[in-house]
Amino acid sequence: MGQLPLYVLNSMHSKLVFTSLLILLWVPFPAQAAEISPSKTSYTYKTVSGCTIQADVYRPNDSKITPVVLWIHGGALIFGRRDNIKTRHLERYLDTGFTVVSIDYRLAPETKLPEILNDVQDAYEWIRRKGPELFRIDPDRIAVVGHSAGGYLTLTSGYRLRPRPRALVSFYGYGDITGAWYSRPDPFYLKEPVVTAEKAHQAVGQKVLSESSKEDQRWLFYLYCRQQGLWPKEVA
Repeated sequence: MGQLPLYVLNSMHSKLVFTSLLILLWVPFPAQAAEISPSKTSYTYKTVSGCTIQADVYRPNDSKITPVVLWIHGGALIFGRRDNIKTRHLERYLDTGFTVVSIDYRLAPETKLPEILNDVQDAYEWIRRKGPELFRIDPDRIAVVGHSAGGYLTLTSGYRLRPRPRALVSFYGYGDITGAWYSRPDPFYLKEPVVTAEKAHQAVGQKVLSESSKEDQRWLFYLYCRQQGLWPKEVA
């Protein structure tokens, strides 16, 4: 069969999303959820500026060649990590026959948006180049899936990645990141205690990093950006 057209799904309705992925990547519809004991293996797909950037690969313990979900976490590009994937989503991807590759990427503001986009591109190219040998995947059947800021990175994949992914699924992803909603003080976040510039910058640092824990205070930097309308400037 020829190359299927690229579809973009921006949806919070999981049944539609999973059904569409099954169709686009030619995965048989399971009669019932399979009994799967997935394996998880962590890889370093890139090292830059002394920062190792990793990916977790989840797949069923079998020898089948599978399509891939490249999963991108949210966190305003400022915080978050690859293991933030929801268990129920991961289980559904695996039950329906996908290998899931959940990636980290360098975080802002220490790393700016152009280099973050490069990380996603390098992860995609690594999956296509190394994936067939390392974890038995079909490099021509990749869907990119992301949430929030990860949804924005997913949407950029449609015009940055070559060959194009077979599908893009953006869960509440960003659209216009320079629009008023992000470039002006936000009334919702102004209801929170004001974060000073000094306190915000104490929550981040000069060291390049590609993941953050729940104990990190990086959320304060995001809150400061939203209160001041500075997210596009600080991140991009």
